[in-house]
Amino acid sequence: MGGPNVVSTAMLTCTFGMAPSTLNVLPLNRVTIEGRPAATIQDHLPIVNIAPFGMCMSLANPTVAAATAAALGVLTPMPCIPATTTPWTPMAPTKMIGNQPVLTAGSQCICNWGGVIAISMPGAMRTTTN
Repeated sequence: MGGPNVVSTAMLTCTFGMAPSTLNVLPLNRVTIEGRPAATIQDHLPIVNIAPFGMCMSLANPTVAAATAAALGVLTPMPCIPATTTPWTPMAPTKMIGNQPVLTAGSQCICNWGGVIAISMPGAMRTTTN
């Protein structure tokens, strides 16, 4: 599955987040695309790679559930702390960086609280993976 390559500073959205976020890619692989570190499917760590999405609205998140219960059932968003434990999917398995598949636009990452994290702007606009 090809598409624009994802690089550091790509814009992310979460279905339960109230604000967009950015992807931070550490320059460990020393591969850059259009002047920014290139992402792989393993760039999914909370806070390190995936910054918070403002406030979380998922009742699967224990802090949101507790605040909502305290507010007598009125949904009460709480600060987002992404809980991503699995790599991004789908991927472009034909292209590798440091023995890991390249991350491309269209990939998704699932948060333990039920949110689907998607890439809304990959950062690299001229470079694609086929």
